[in-house]
Amino acid sequence: MLSKTNSVFERLFFILFLFFTSLNADIQLIKKENNDSNTTLLIIGGIHGDEPGGYFAASILSTHYKVTSKNLWIVPNLNKKSIQSNSRGLNGDMNRKFSVIKDGDRDKDTVKSIKEIILSKSVSLVLNLHDGHGFYRKENHSKIFNPNAWGQTCVIDQCALSENQPFGNLGNIASTVKENMNKKLLQKHHSFDVRNTNTKFDDESMQHSLTYFAVTNHKPAFAIETSKHLSSLSQKVFYQLSAIEEFMKIMKISYSRSFKLNIEDIEKIIKEYGTLEINSNILLNLDNIKKYLRYIPIKSNNNVFKFSHPLGSVKRIRSNYLVFIGNKKITTLSPEFFQESDGCPEQFHAEVDGTLGSYPKTSSFSAKDSFKVLKDDGFRVNVIGYKSKLGLDESGINIDYKSISKRFSIDKDNKVYRVEFYNGDKFCFMSTVHFE
Repeated sequence: MLSKTNSVFERLFFILFLFFTSLNADIQLIKKENNDSNTTLLIIGGIHGDEPGGYFAASILSTHYKVTSKNLWIVPNLNKKSIQSNSRGLNGDMNRKFSVIKDGDRDKDTVKSIKEIILSKSVSLVLNLHDGHGFYRKENHSKIFNPNAWGQTCVIDQCALSENQPFGNLGNIASTVKENMNKKLLQKHHSFDVRNTNTKFDDESMQHSLTYFAVTNHKPAFAIETSKHLSSLSQKVFYQLSAIEEFMKIMKISYSRSFKLNIEDIEKIIKEYGTLEINSNILLNLDNIKKYLRYIPIKSNNNVFKFSHPLGSVKRIRSNYLVFIGNKKITTLSPEFFQESDGCPEQFHAEVDGTLGSYPKTSSFSAKDSFKVLKDDGFRVNVIGYKSKLGLDESGINIDYKSISKRFSIDKDNKVYRVEFYNGDKFCFMSTVHFE
C-alpha cells in the first residue's frame, strides 16, 4: 500500500485527468492504465445526483487507489448539476435516456459522450454505481425489506451475453460478488443479493438504462446498489468500494490503496476536500474553510476554477460562487472584481519568525509569532484583517497574530489569513499565512 503519510495531493500524481468532449459535454474521465493489458474496468458514478454513496466511492477510487496491472477508468460525477442540487435528475432521469432521447434534452450531449466511452474498444466491463431504496429481499417482509427494493444488490439485465464474450457470464459473476460481499457485512441485515431485472422481457423502463445499452452492445455491465437506508455515507462508500474490489479481483486487476477499508478511514477521507485554484493566482485549502468568504479578488468573468478533488465544482448564483464537493456545499465566495496584472513576480520574500525565505506565489506559509513581507518595487501587499496606519502597502511591516482581526480569517479556527499582492490597482496573486 502507499504510505499513509502521503497527502491526497501527492497521490494525485498517479492520476491522469482527461476530459472527453462530444459537442458541448465535458466528462471527467480519469484513467489509471498499464501497458500490460487491454482489460479495462469502467466505473461510472453520479448518474443520479442524490445517490452520494456511488460518486464518493468513485472519487476515493480516483484519489486513493493505485492500479498496478490492467486498467481502470473512472467517471466520478456524470450528472454534475444534479449532484450539486442533490437531485435525482434536474432534467429528468438520465438513466432512462439511453434508448431514445429528444433533441432538445439538456442531457443529450452527456448521454452521447458516455455512450462513446462505454463503446470504446478498451472497455471490458462497466459498473454503474447507485444508492437504492430499502433492502432487496425475494420475499416481502416490510416496506423496506421486500422484492421491490433495490438497495444492497448487484443488478444484472440478463444472465449472460454471447458464449465467447469475456466476462459475459453476468449471473455467475454477480453471484460471486454477492457471496464475497456477504462475508464482510457491517451488520447482518446489510446482506447483498443479485437482482436480475430480465430487462428485455420484464422491465420496459430498464430498457432505457445505461447498463442495458451496454449489454445490448456486447459490453458486460452491472449496477451496484447500496441502500439509501444505511445509517451513514461512509457505510454506503464502504460497500461500494468492497464491491468494486471484488470486480477488480475477478478481472485480475491488481491494486493498492492508501488506507484501510473500514468506516473510520473512509469517514476521514470523505472530509478531505482538497484545494481550489482560481485563475492560477489563488489557492484555497477547502478543509475547515469558513462557510462564507467576502471580497475574493477575481475577474468579473472567464474565471478558471481547478479542484484537486474529483467532485469539486462551482455554481454561480448572481455575483456569488458556491463551491461544492459532490452534493456538499463547502463555502460561498463573494467576489470583489479586479483586473489582473501582467507584471507580477513568481515569488516573494518574507521574514517569518525572524528567518528570511523565498516563497512561490499562491503558497501557504506558517508562522508561530509574526511575519513580514519584504518591500518590492514591483507590488504592494494587503494583509486581509490587518489595518495599517502607514497607507495601502503593508509590506515591510512586522505583523503578529494579535494584530489581525479574527473575523477576516478564512478558516473556522481563525488561524489562516490572506496575504494579497497587487501591482497598482491590478491584482497579482494571493498567498496565505497560517498561525500555529
